[in-house]
Amino acid sequence: MFGTKIALSLLQKSFLPHPQKNAMRKIAIYGKGGIGKSTTTQNTVAALAEMGRNVMVVGCDPKADSTRLLLNGLAQKTVLDTLRIEGEDLDLDDVVRTGFKGTRCVESGGPEPGVGCAGRGIITSINLLEQLGAFDPQYKLDYTFYDVLGDVVCGGFAMPIRDGKAEEIYIVCSGEMMAMYAANNICKGVHKFAESGKVRLGGLICNSRKVDREADLITALAEKLGTQMIHFVPRDNIVQRAEINKKTVIDFDAAVEQAEEYRKLARAIEANKMFVIPSPLEIAELEELLMKFGIAD
Repeated sequence: MFGTKIALSLLQKSFLPHPQKNAMRKIAIYGKGGIGKSTTTQNTVAALAEMGRNVMVVGCDPKADSTRLLLNGLAQKTVLDTLRIEGEDLDLDDVVRTGFKGTRCVESGGPEPGVGCAGRGIITSINLLEQLGAFDPQYKLDYTFYDVLGDVVCGGFAMPIRDGKAEEIYIVCSGEMMAMYAANNICKGVHKFAESGKVRLGGLICNSRKVDREADLITALAEKLGTQMIHFVPRDNIVQRAEINKKTVIDFDAAVEQAEEYRKLARAIEANKMFVIPSPLEIAELEELLMKFGIAD
């Protein structure tokens, strides 16, 4: 039970100072499957790279589609595939590719379909990257982004927040019920691991589905959770056209309005100082929000 008094108490205790200027910021992007996490992550990373930031992206999805727009469609060999084919005697260059404006790209991959646990693949991949020195100071990384599959459904997918690999969480959502349900469920995971670690929620990213009063709805959800809607990304077909051309929007056409939306999101993340332990809602509260904002005035 997460009551109002508990929520206020946690909120008062949960703000963190802004990460030090020279410290690598460790960010994980979560959200419902199909909500646009990978697209949002890659476009945001492209905006940060355009700003001159050094960024690594670690794809934590067996589909291995977290970096393809940054690599112009290159089918990058995953960490797990490389291990299966070449064994454990690997160099960092075997699993890291350089993408848009120097972005360092890694795909964890997963087990063969129907065999094994994808969550364990994430654990294996991240541990290997650490052993190979992927995060060493010599690379002068400003950010590492973990693009994580779907909801927090098992320990493997929760690993980036459970083991302190990521300290800032951003949840991609929309005004659809299941996207909001997933966001709330992810907040339960963040709440659990925040009690014993540094992980905090940085905000909700609304990837618009053109739901009625969507911005107001997600703003209200964020307030209930004790966080913020850090940016509202409008729906625009230019995103799909860029993807067809195997590029991020900024790489495809840097002058379009949607490119500026991703720049705004990148700047909001860079300037963010609101890192909280969220206060998840009960299902009845979610339904009340939907009823309040889903019925036209």
